[in-house]
Amino acid sequence: MALKIKICGITRAEDLEVLVRLQVDAVGLMFAEESPRCLALEDARCLAEQAQGRIARVGVFADAEPALVQAAIDQVGLDALQFHGQEDAAYCAAFGLPYLKGFKVTGAVDEGALRQRYADACALLLDAGAGGGEPFDWRHWPDQPSGPCILAGGLGPDNVGHAVRLLQPWGVDASSGVEGARKGVKDAGKMMEFVAEARHAAAGE
Repeated sequence: MALKIKICGITRAEDLEVLVRLQVDAVGLMFAEESPRCLALEDARCLAEQAQGRIARVGVFADAEPALVQAAIDQVGLDALQFHGQEDAAYCAAFGLPYLKGFKVTGAVDEGALRQRYADACALLLDAGAGGGEPFDWRHWPDQPSGPCILAGGLGPDNVGHAVRLLQPWGVDASSGVEGARKGVKDAGKMMEFVAEARHAAAGE
């Protein structure tokens, strides 16, 4: 199965267009208010319309009020949801869309237990902490995961190839690692290099 590639924290139409040309699998639209990449619903709707039918649109939330999640679904147009807080499985499944469940990795990961708790999640996303820009200790990556696991946190063009070869994740997710000096403003060159490095590694090149 081909490596899944998601780029999170998209805020500009031109950045989204680069990712469409690169044929990545998904983009993350941020609705966590503490994030500098958080979008107003109207801005997110414009990006979602641009992406519709071309690339999967994932709404990213962290301990959001259900009304905000539902408003984003109704007004923006999302294909999947991603939850990064203390949400339980019932909350995550309540909105009727496929979802990813994110976890901050601070030690050994009991992937089987997480998979049992969130049995209907389409993937688990293992991260160093939302928006931190630093990788977690990859020695904590689960050995032979029983289902789809996405590697996130501190990934960029310089290390994604090594990470894919070493850990063989189902998917990779980048945000700050493909940006320039301004948070939320992606660098086209970094995105192209990131995708190329990830795909070469996944192909065993």
